[in-house]
Amino acid sequence: MLSLSQKAQIMPLSPVRKLVPYSEAAKRRGIKVYHLNIGQPDVPAPAAALEAVKNNDLTLVSYPHSAGNESYRRGLAEYYRRIGIAVSADDIIVTTGGSEAILIGFSTCFNPGDEVIVMEPFYTNYNGIAAWTDVALKPVACDIRANFALPPVEAFEAAITPRTRGIVVCNPNNPTGYLYSRGELEQLAALVKKHNLYLFADEVYREFCYTDAPHVSCMQLPGIEEHVVLIDSVSKRYSLCGVRIGAIVSRNAALMKSVLRFAQARLCSPAYGQIAAQGALQTPASYFEGVRNEYIARRDYMVGALNAMEGVYCPMPQGAFYTIVKLPVADCDAFAQWLLEEFEYEKQTVMIAPASGFYATPGKGLDEARIAYVLNIDDLKKAMQCLEIALRSVRR
Repeated sequence: MLSLSQKAQIMPLSPVRKLVPYSEAAKRRGIKVYHLNIGQPDVPAPAAALEAVKNNDLTLVSYPHSAGNESYRRGLAEYYRRIGIAVSADDIIVTTGGSEAILIGFSTCFNPGDEVIVMEPFYTNYNGIAAWTDVALKPVACDIRANFALPPVEAFEAAITPRTRGIVVCNPNNPTGYLYSRGELEQLAALVKKHNLYLFADEVYREFCYTDAPHVSCMQLPGIEEHVVLIDSVSKRYSLCGVRIGAIVSRNAALMKSVLRFAQARLCSPAYGQIAAQGALQTPASYFEGVRNEYIARRDYMVGALNAMEGVYCPMPQGAFYTIVKLPVADCDAFAQWLLEEFEYEKQTVMIAPASGFYATPGKGLDEARIAYVLNIDDLKKAMQCLEIALRSVRR
């Protein structure tokens, strides 16, 4: 029998997608599945993005530049300047989604066996990308009862070893919805400067902040310009998940020269995706105001509904469109599968993402799930009703 690589054997399943076969089987049985497992917005994409694709005059779809179309990079640099991030087109390389930006960034900055600190729970794809690049994730635990706020600096100092090369912060956070303050980010800035680390700033949910305080980018922190690697994507901002356009941004010129080599190795990012993303740059501010208000209403309803359920605890997210919720079950992986395989209420059920896959520490998150409030409120009401009845059923 042919053997597979060691990487193939350790590559984790996605907790967001691993239950898809059970969801598909449920749908074939005539069950309506409410998808709370994945960050797929149902808000329409901006008209400017769709019109840019519809009205393009290409007669040949050729390879774009490996760094991304210059016109798009210039437009993206202007977008960043408008929100207080001073960069040029030369500081930007367009990627095939935010995930490729992280993959290329890790490949550029870290060697096999290097350690990268993550706040736990964390975006599950960091696990897969770490396995892909032979990097070890070192978790620093966040507390659900503290709304997953930044842990004390002492916890980071205790996690740093001679192999530590970087820290990853997702702000606003996926999966917790926590929004880091300037003071918290300044603590991370002091750490990366003191220990000469990279700071990966995953800021794809920048527009989804629900407090009066503005979003603070790590690119706005003085004194660590060479350390910051910004990860971005149009997937959530403009409801353009399928166009697969992201970006890696840094003022570290040597780093970006090496990033370009990786970008050349994979040739280019999608041509039509870049056309859509460039068109989306013309989106008016009113679009984001409407989207923000819609997500606040969804969040408020869902968090209230969850906390009204017996034995459930859900903190209040301050950004993105996710929350980690503690459920009165011993094994959320088994519970999530049961919801799709056996449970139904009036020919309906829900799909959730078990939170164990958002942790690196074995045994953590077993009674938690990540839930995305990306459905309209009418569907959320039906989904919450299904979940409450399901929880009552397993308590019997």
